[in-house]
Amino acid sequence: MSDRPLILLSNDDGVHAEGLRALAAALSTIGDLHVVAPEHEQSASSHRITLAWPLRHRELGNDFHAVDGTPADCVYIALNREGLLPRRPDVVVSGINHGFNLGMDVIYSGTVAAAREAALRGLRAIAFSADPKADFQAVAEHAITLVRRMLALPPSALLMNVNYPRATPLGVLATRLGRRDYHDVVEARTDPRGRDYYWIGGPALEHDASEGADTAAIERGYVSVTPLALGMTNEAQIGLAAHLSGQGSQATLPGK
Repeated sequence: MSDRPLILLSNDDGVHAEGLRALAAALSTIGDLHVVAPEHEQSASSHRITLAWPLRHRELGNDFHAVDGTPADCVYIALNREGLLPRRPDVVVSGINHGFNLGMDVIYSGTVAAAREAALRGLRAIAFSADPKADFQAVAEHAITLVRRMLALPPSALLMNVNYPRATPLGVLATRLGRRDYHDVVEARTDPRGRDYYWIGGPALEHDASEGADTAAIERGYVSVTPLALGMTNEAQIGLAAHLSGQGSQATLPGK
């Protein structure tokens, strides 16, 4: 068995995306690399798992695999299909996404979801995103430094979200999620058969420029490294939940 770390790589732009290929080439220099990525682009697929129809898998050679599902599907299959990986990965990497995943983008991001799926299963995981006009080769070369540092940490559930600016970074900053406001639009059109269809979404308008935000770091030309929590309970509102649930009162369930 190889004594090099086993690295699982996925993304949401698809198995043939430039960012994934650049990152794969870089990561293969520091570990045994296996790629399990979507057959087609799955941007903004969030953490959807496919349960309503079967998934297809193709081996592309050189430990590259394509799955016709979401990024979360890909990591789920890689970790649970017996024999697809030679052993449990030492780290799971996702990206390089063609575009930022800043602020609440992480809710919608398939790139982040691939890494989150791994972290939920107790693995170290890191998601990389970059300005679509960034030099992906340069980003990938820098990314392996962060992956090496993550591999040096004790094995545990860990989720990091990393973003790269377009130009050569001025440095790297530890950040929190900022706020990224979009111009929300729904554009209605009609197809040749007279049926309505819609394009949704619009460009980002404003970024949180406050100190420590990932959005501010990118605007200033830095790489942002943001730790993401896996637990979603809002502890500050437990009291409100108790009030709504009727604890301490005579409230009962309907029909009782």
